[in-house]
Amino acid sequence: MTTATDMLAKYMTAEAAVLAGKDVSFGDRRLGMVDLPEIIKGRKEWENRVAQESMDTSRVQQIGGLEVKVANFNPAPHTGYPFNRNC
Repeated sequence: MTTATDMLAKYMTAEAAVLAGKDVSFGDRRLGMVDLPEIIKGRKEWENRVAQESMDTSRVQQIGGLEVKVANFNPAPHTGYPFNRNC
């Protein structure tokens, strides 16, 4: 796991716990229902980082959020043999 996926897991766990009525601790901070918007914001930030890491590793190009793939229409090099050798 990467740091981003670890942090996302922590924020998701914290969000679920707060929604269940529990308080959670991040270091020396104690968070509860009143802090839920901050937890949700942090979760969304880490989701974006995980998604960015995923896109970086997949090497799919994007323009404006759309995936771009490149096709090569150059013919294959001629091997000297016809396609169907039984002709």
